[in-house]
Amino acid sequence: MIAQHPEHFQNLAASQSPRVMVIACCDSRVDPALLMGAGPGDIFIVRNIANLVPPFERQGKHHGTSAALEYAVNSLKVEHIVVMGHQNCGGIRALMSRQDTACRNDFIDQWMEIASQACERTRLDAGHLPFAAQCAHCERESVNVSLANMLTFPWIKDAVAKRKLQLHGWYYDMEGATMSTWKLKYQITDFEKIG
Repeated sequence: MIAQHPEHFQNLAASQSPRVMVIACCDSRVDPALLMGAGPGDIFIVRNIANLVPPFERQGKHHGTSAALEYAVNSLKVEHIVVMGHQNCGGIRALMSRQDTACRNDFIDQWMEIASQACERTRLDAGHLPFAAQCAHCERESVNVSLANMLTFPWIKDAVAKRKLQLHGWYYDMEGATMSTWKLKYQITDFEKIG
């Protein structure tokens, strides 16, 4: 690709100006650029386990997803942020399978705690369904948790309130090769509840 389009890549070396940021899972089967038909420089992508966005916090030392959000919103001035969940997410399956809160590994269990609300909601709303259906419900619900968590970041909340930024939830059904999409529904009064 570089050999066929050297001028495009030279322009990209000077700057980037994507209008869209995508928070996606690390799952090797879910590449947002390929699924969106995007080329180099079209989208700003962060990939992590289960496509999660943590709530805003200043404590701690390492906040990769939060730092990427800050850069995308404040420096790149992206106009859209998409949280893209997907079918058969291993992180969500592990969260839904846990019988207790004891951590069994160094990082993953603690990271997945971000989606604990989604797990609780799923058990209330879909606990009667087979386990695979519960996981699918939780995969979508965790996208909503991440969208809500984004509104805890003051500069995201401000950009959304000023209509400079839109937040979107996407869900990729691998077996059906389909994408469901929705926008975060909000009212200015909702910010007071979330923030």
